[in-house]
Amino acid sequence: MEPPAVKSPLNYPAKCFSYSPAIMLTNRGQMLLRRRKLNYVRTASLALKFPAVIKECENCEAIDASERKKKEWIHFVGVGGCGLSALAMLALKQGYEVSGSDIMWNKAMDALREAGARVYTGHSELSLRKHNGSMPDALVVSSAICEDNVEILYAESVGVPVYERGAWLGRITESYNLIAVSGSHGKSTTASMLAYVLNAMGNDLTAVIGAWVPQLAERNIICGTGGNFVLEADEYDCCFLGVTPRIAVVTNIDWEHVDIFQDEEAVKTIFRKFIGQIKVGGHLILCGDSLGACSLVNKMDSDSDPSSILRNDAFQISTYGISSCNDWHPLSISPNCCGGSDYKLFHKRHHIADISLQIPGVHNVLNSLAVIATIHALFADQKKFLSSMAYLKLHMQIFRGVSRRFEKIGTVRGCHIYDDYAHHPTEIQAVLQAARQIFPFQELIVIFQPHTYSRLAALKDDFATAFTNANRVVITEIYAARERNLWKISGRDLAMSIVGPPSEFIPTLIQVLEKLVDQISKDPDHETVILTLGAGDITSVGHKLLPELQQRLL
Repeated sequence: MEPPAVKSPLNYPAKCFSYSPAIMLTNRGQMLLRRRKLNYVRTASLALKFPAVIKECENCEAIDASERKKKEWIHFVGVGGCGLSALAMLALKQGYEVSGSDIMWNKAMDALREAGARVYTGHSELSLRKHNGSMPDALVVSSAICEDNVEILYAESVGVPVYERGAWLGRITESYNLIAVSGSHGKSTTASMLAYVLNAMGNDLTAVIGAWVPQLAERNIICGTGGNFVLEADEYDCCFLGVTPRIAVVTNIDWEHVDIFQDEEAVKTIFRKFIGQIKVGGHLILCGDSLGACSLVNKMDSDSDPSSILRNDAFQISTYGISSCNDWHPLSISPNCCGGSDYKLFHKRHHIADISLQIPGVHNVLNSLAVIATIHALFADQKKFLSSMAYLKLHMQIFRGVSRRFEKIGTVRGCHIYDDYAHHPTEIQAVLQAARQIFPFQELIVIFQPHTYSRLAALKDDFATAFTNANRVVITEIYAARERNLWKISGRDLAMSIVGPPSEFIPTLIQVLEKLVDQISKDPDHETVILTLGAGDITSVGHKLLPELQQRLL
């Protein structure tokens, strides 16, 4: 199949999104393209905090590439975040002039500067001006940026179009065969594995991942020239409503972003809108073990067979999961010598291949099934898919995972140090199961930094029972991120409520580090696994602990 012609995203007819005040971004999508007025239809629900969607553009004119007098310049506000840094890097690789700003410097901004972007610490209208008086052709804004940001206000005042992340994603993916990987958990690993395997198999795809992938040359993107585009589609700011996928993957449904969604039903509703945007004749890849995911298409109870119930006339549906009721399922899952899992792959109860992974945990078996089901959906001819199975198996086995997903920091004497991004009870249970797969008998000490007050307040009871596979648990003070403590809650409240292993509250990361160094130094050959968990700055603990122990003990 010939790849579609790729148009400049600045030249598409406007189809932008502006988000409700509940998520801090308002009315910036109501822009002018060549000063023509946009028609938009609000579909917002105050309870669910849906976006207002601009459905169509009246008399919009596309600006042909031949009319451009200069290289198009895109400025990214909040460029250090995982979502926008990937979009900025992709724009650079596609030939745009790129600049960006963020409140604090990080490694993503280092990579962008090395690649040729102009990046700034702090926000200022000076970032949008050049000595020759030229201005950016567009601003792309992170959902973490407030509407009164000085760069946004200045851009609006001088007529520079401002795009939410979802609107920009819609523009840059519109001409591609889009594969959008969504879900409450597991989408980063699934999207990364899918992009890596397809690329290794020779597919010249483009990809945008919301995490660092060590095996990708550009870490969070692939910039290809073919027709396929793999996207990690995030529900947090409703930005996945900006895209129209050919293939959509839903890994699971859970009440994750409690600051955005009032309950799990609200999450399901926004995901139903997402799968409703799958192109006619497209494909939905669904985890049949997730009742929440299955409910997106049809109401079903726990004993139902997803393959016999899920129906849709607009697009095909394939299910995957541990249960043999799914189209794709494994048998004989077992640990292997690489620290991962081996299993026998079945499609509609027919043995297809033996799969080996080097990333641990049942959750990664599920992620790999999603990848296989998606690649199968890309093949029009099943015989070609089966003939490619040897290459698919090889590259899945080589895939080493994503940064901060049970990432090994190092080993000193008997102490093994790992770090993981898990910040939700479901994710904590999954990573502890993976840790026990590799270290079934060693002492497992978990250091958990709760992320956001709202999440801990809403899910405290679930957090309390999530650490049963640990031997000891340390809870730090909450990483506030974007919130104020309206709930008057503390990490101490969680430490006091944990069921199972002994737990303690140590408020600061410095105190945690000092205590770990002291305890491990007293018995350095004792087999211990230190696992730091959380989406905040807890990741720094392992990287500081390792050299401190090396200095003392080696």
